[in-house]
Amino acid sequence: MLVNVPGPWSPLLGRLALSEIPYTNPILAPLFVVIVLAGIALVAAITYYGKWGYLWKEWFTTVDHKKLGVMYIILGLVMLFRGFIDGLMMRTQQMLAVGPGDNGMKAMGAIHGYLTPFHFGQIYSAHGLIMILLAATPLLVGIMNIIVPLQIGARDMAYPYLNALGLWITAAAVFLIMISLFIGDFSHNGWFGYAPIFELAYSPGVGVDYWIWTLELVALGTTLGSINFLATVVKMRAPGMTWSRLPIFTWSAVSANIIALTSFPCLQVALALVGADRYLGTHFFTAGFGGNLMLYTNLFWLWGHPEVYFVILPAFGMISEIIPAFSEKPIFGYTAMVLATFAIAGVSWIVWLHHFFTMGMGPYVSTEFSIATMLVGIPTGVKVFNWAATMYKGRLTFSAAMLWAIGALFLLLIGGLTGMMLSIPAVNYMVHNSVFVVAHFHMMLLCIVYAVFGAVIFWFPKVFGFKLHEAWGKIMFWLFSAGTFLVFFPMFMLGFMGETRRLDWPFDPHWAVWFDVQEIGIVVYVLSVLAFLWMIYVSIRDRAHHRVGADAWGTSRSLEWLTDSPVPFYNYAMVPHINARDEAAWRREHGLSESRPDHFAAIHMPNNTGVAVYIGALTFVIGFGLTWRIWWLTVAALVLTVLIMIYRSGKGDPGYVISAEEMEKLDRQSRQNMSDGQQHLPKGGGYTGGTVTAYSAAASDQRPQDTPPGNSRPLS
Repeated sequence: MLVNVPGPWSPLLGRLALSEIPYTNPILAPLFVVIVLAGIALVAAITYYGKWGYLWKEWFTTVDHKKLGVMYIILGLVMLFRGFIDGLMMRTQQMLAVGPGDNGMKAMGAIHGYLTPFHFGQIYSAHGLIMILLAATPLLVGIMNIIVPLQIGARDMAYPYLNALGLWITAAAVFLIMISLFIGDFSHNGWFGYAPIFELAYSPGVGVDYWIWTLELVALGTTLGSINFLATVVKMRAPGMTWSRLPIFTWSAVSANIIALTSFPCLQVALALVGADRYLGTHFFTAGFGGNLMLYTNLFWLWGHPEVYFVILPAFGMISEIIPAFSEKPIFGYTAMVLATFAIAGVSWIVWLHHFFTMGMGPYVSTEFSIATMLVGIPTGVKVFNWAATMYKGRLTFSAAMLWAIGALFLLLIGGLTGMMLSIPAVNYMVHNSVFVVAHFHMMLLCIVYAVFGAVIFWFPKVFGFKLHEAWGKIMFWLFSAGTFLVFFPMFMLGFMGETRRLDWPFDPHWAVWFDVQEIGIVVYVLSVLAFLWMIYVSIRDRAHHRVGADAWGTSRSLEWLTDSPVPFYNYAMVPHINARDEAAWRREHGLSESRPDHFAAIHMPNNTGVAVYIGALTFVIGFGLTWRIWWLTVAALVLTVLIMIYRSGKGDPGYVISAEEMEKLDRQSRQNMSDGQQHLPKGGGYTGGTVTAYSAAASDQRPQDTPPGNSRPLS
């Protein structure tokens, strides 16, 4: 039976009322006006240039893994900016509020600083959730979406429609958390939730409900994506792409998605139980009625710590692709790197209790989980030494992508060493719940951010056919690195000085100087954001002068660098036969870089579909309806979702066939376009690239007997 909620409720609008819109808030009201005006301007521009049809046909309804990956990355960058703004607001609040006495801005309703404790709690909670699940995760999933099929020689993902569905469900989660800015409030109980604070008695508003359904949608979208990635790698590999020839990044994607497939259901179960407490009146986490507070904490971190490795392992894979390319050497210790990847994934399941050493679980349990946590350092150390050995005596080129990869390596060392400190229960007792832990965690997450920016710069020319501006990429790197140092190294000091996390009023005046340094770091971060935006603008403006061939860097090693730049919608004119682990480098060494298919075959491709967009929109409506308890809207959206799924299942997708003649024409046109672009390349540069190699010169219709194939059939 549904529980009664405090406050008004109506059958038509549920808990929604005009009073839930913060039109008097001095921060949110102007922000809402700005966003509305920007939205109107964007809609007007699209309408003026007549791009609605193009966007719908080519982007919104696409099932092309590359376009879906680009949209994932755009979604992640937007939310990365939103999360950064939250961080900026928190650092500014602490700088203004530090010290004793009444130093608040009365016009903002604050006793200390400019944010009320409740508003600060919402920002803190949203910042953590956004950065981990709505910024880092879409960025990583987007890059995996683009690169994994190319690295294994596939035409697309195994389930293109499911791929689109995962994107639009994730987008629904993004819209749900964004709308909480202007309709109601968001949760104030941390990004991971505290039992029993999230219970209805202690959080009677809709903030926790927004938090529940945002997380549920993200978990659903990520789980669907993990199934797709694993099926793609297992079944869609090109002939000769044996398991021992998979690129390290693809191995990292496999391990990460095994973690996702097995861990995200734990989160969904935990949130379902929280929802049952809030909506049905159960008492899973209410100690006074027979519940167990630690049950939620265990369930959450049983997902939460493997999830940390779900986001860090793809970043390790990106570093493992960038460093060999700019060292002009194969990765050192390939087998050890693969084993280390899966060792990290395995150990991630037996360390979650180190998040609450202070709960009093006894010396034996603490010792077990302390040792398990330390074990993570062994395979991680293997990776660090192998990356260093790859660079040792290599022909290093310190491009922007390489700088980001090396920066990620340094942050990993800092985060790893401080993690080893925290794995010791005695040390953990002293710094638990302090900002020392927050600084450590940010070192690991910023390692991911560095790897992502390096990967974006590295693979951008493969997707769009031209490079990002090298000089501005380096300027952004140094600004971002300076901001990282100024923001987070003072945080380590503040942790040792006793500052706890989630502190909206830092009362100790001795902390003031460190907060001032952090604010300077935030300003430098803002400059790095401006440098990033300028890099994008300058690169697009001057794209004719930054066009590239198939191998944008001239030293790339894996299979994706053999197809055209930008990659055509069919990926490869003919499915390639794989001869070596570093296929691009092998063909370059054997003089096969410029070989083309000598014949073509018809291929089958999937149709675009709007069904994923419709279901994504309906999942947003379901989440919104459940948040506000608008039952008729929730039921209607759920019924429509089921009907659309039945319709899609019955109709299916017959796809379409591109004839051999048409394929030959498309391949010739793609090659010509790329050759025309190369005429603008600067002479004497180190990164001129070459022409496409889509099919081995020695390949024929018959698969080589000595190279066991993967599944090379065209996508259906």
